[in-house]
Amino acid sequence: MAVAAPLYPHEEVRAGEARIVLNDVPWSTYLVLRDSVRDAHTRMTYLRGRLEIMSPSREHETDKTQIARLLELFCLERDIPLFGYGSTTFRREDKERGLEPDECYCRGEDRDMPDVALEVIASSGILDKLEVYAGLGVREVWVWKASRITVYVLRGDAYVTAPRSELLPALDLALLARFADRLDQPQALREYRDALRDPT
Repeated sequence: MAVAAPLYPHEEVRAGEARIVLNDVPWSTYLVLRDSVRDAHTRMTYLRGRLEIMSPSREHETDKTQIARLLELFCLERDIPLFGYGSTTFRREDKERGLEPDECYCRGEDRDMPDVALEVIASSGILDKLEVYAGLGVREVWVWKASRITVYVLRGDAYVTAPRSELLPALDLALLARFADRLDQPQALREYRDALRDPT
């Protein structure tokens, strides 16, 4: 396992995604902005006085929704209790951190903070979301980029990469990724279900 690098190397922003960063933003201002913006497509990431505001592209939303559907199908087929929270805002004032995951879940029971968060990288961000997640205490972050899922597991106050999820060790992430990339979403779900029921 290796210590996680920042999620966003510098690369071009894709069409349909807009980002801005505001500096020296007090926590109280972040709360007012986050609570007053009712647009579900506006995401805000807050890290110690810096606030990134972004609007995800259609590609971004399509990818995260398909991965979520496949994950939920896996847990349904394996009778694993999974609680989903979508893009709920999670924040901690004492850590000066807050964000909305692309998707997030708890395994086993409903809790205040998710066990696992999914992040889809369609274009480069500016703030390091792994640092935000570590401050929130999210146990795993799964990153979808270039048709591949990388798992980051929290160790102390930082993430390390792992070959598989510790929360869902039976989940074959490479298999899930193959179906996540398919254009025909309903057909991909049917074929993934069939693969789970008959893995031969």
